[in-house]
Amino acid sequence: MENKFIVSLSPHVHSGDSVQKNMYGVLIALFPAFIVSLVFFGLGALIVTATSVAACVFFEWAIGKYLLKKETTTTICDGSAIITGVLLAFNLPSNLPVWIIILGALFAIGVGKMSFGGLGNNPFNPALAGRVFLLLSFPVQMTTWPVVGQLTAYADATTGATPLAIMKGVINGAPGVSLDQLPDSLSLLIGQNGGCLGEVSAAALLLGLIYMLWKKIISWHIPVSILVTVFVFSGIMHLVNPELYVSPVIQLLSGGLMLGAVFMATDYVTSPMSKKGMLIYGVCIGLLTVIIRLFGAYPEGMSFAILIMNAFTPLINTYCKPKRFGEVAKKK
Repeated sequence: MENKFIVSLSPHVHSGDSVQKNMYGVLIALFPAFIVSLVFFGLGALIVTATSVAACVFFEWAIGKYLLKKETTTTICDGSAIITGVLLAFNLPSNLPVWIIILGALFAIGVGKMSFGGLGNNPFNPALAGRVFLLLSFPVQMTTWPVVGQLTAYADATTGATPLAIMKGVINGAPGVSLDQLPDSLSLLIGQNGGCLGEVSAAALLLGLIYMLWKKIISWHIPVSILVTVFVFSGIMHLVNPELYVSPVIQLLSGGLMLGAVFMATDYVTSPMSKKGMLIYGVCIGLLTVIIRLFGAYPEGMSFAILIMNAFTPLINTYCKPKRFGEVAKKK
């Protein structure tokens, strides 16, 4: 007997998902990392985050209303501009001048998002676009890292080297730099080390990952494929030369790897749709990140790796299309 696929008339059962619900779910997942940033960077973390969020929301409203001539109430309230502001702030030093933060927010929203038509149309992650713009435009300010524990300091904070800077110094043969200067794994896990204000605590970011997996805001494919690829590739390099390359655990806990893998590579708009595509996307991001970290000019490669793979997402979607619902495979 021939099977038939029957579609009933409406009303249908709604899953309860919405853009607004998922966006605010991501904000909840980001909250532990924000608390840790306040604990270790104090006033600087608060100033940078508040400035970035306020600027992103303002530019989303102003550009939509006066340049694109469209209603912006929905996009302001759905949380997407707030997430862009938080993620941009999390990719910045906690002593960055306010005017530079505002420029980064303008680029993230104006160029990275609104110039393509707004939410759902941007090919690149807006927060990362803003971060890379600032890194290329203001390299000194973007690579001056406050030492943790200066809760009331901001512009005059004492600065120091980050774990990734120490690793890059060892690889480049910088005098007076050794792997012994690196924080231990526990310090990297908790967040007691220099870096961008939202990336220092791997534990807080992993809590956010667990929350989003529990709420089914994201799937495991992208973050797990990135982390496994980085672990395997950096582990091979460590085995080849342990005096030059750190252990894979240190690589996983350092820099913006966790932040990028959990919160930015998983962006709905700029990541592949199929599970196979997500795995390919994640593996490529992991490989590019390690290659840039070990052999590139910059200590960190996560932002560049995600933006590069954002550009390949349409191609991945073309060749890794999910099976159509109800489709019967053709017999060979």
